[in-house]
Amino acid sequence: MDKEFTSVMIPTALLKKIEEAIRGTEIASVSSYIANVLSESLTRRESPEEVFSKEDEDKVKDRLKALGYID
Repeated sequence: MDKEFTSVMIPTALLKKIEEAIRGTEIASVSSYIANVLSESLTRRESPEEVFSKEDEDKVKDRLKALGYID
């Protein structure tokens, strides 16, 4: 992770919730928690979950028709 840091302002109520959530865990600080959550969120946005291809969807529909679940 980057070694340079900056400050970010968050509501005090949110800070207190995070402090409560990480109390007793291995998370070292609110800052490290926030950095981790933001990093995970950005990673998910960059590589969205794989969705069914049209071919996969057609195979599932055909199978459901064969089993009598759809017409």
